[in-house]
Amino acid sequence: MTAKIAYDEVEVGTELPAQTFPVTRATLVQYAGASGDFNPIHWNEKFAVEVGLPDVIAHGMFTMAEAIRVVTDWAGDPAAVVEYGVRFTKPVIVPNDDQGAEIQVSAKVAAKLDDQQVRVDITAMSAGQKVLGMSRAVVRLA
Repeated sequence: MTAKIAYDEVEVGTELPAQTFPVTRATLVQYAGASGDFNPIHWNEKFAVEVGLPDVIAHGMFTMAEAIRVVTDWAGDPAAVVEYGVRFTKPVIVPNDDQGAEIQVSAKVAAKLDDQQVRVDITAMSAGQKVLGMSRAVVRLA
């Protein structure tokens, strides 16, 4: 499938609408149930601290999934993403309070490729730190 955005109308440097995604301990428990990843670093503060983390952290794949939402929302079709990869640079630390954490995601078209495709570079931040590095998606446009 292809996106609803027209390849000919996209320029290098086009910024996608930024989004902020909340993350709470409840979110992590829901994600653990859906993914089957019940590693205690994602829900047990005592265990997380014992293994050297500052607190409970979000699942890396959860963080990755939230980040690509900026691209799929812009493209209008999740199937338009033909390639996606990241490096995990810092964890999203999720305190046990009413606020939780936030993942702020921005993205821009970094290159126009062959076959109606563009490369989108994604920036994901939490608590002022970049949590994903080399975060890139290739999207096939209309």
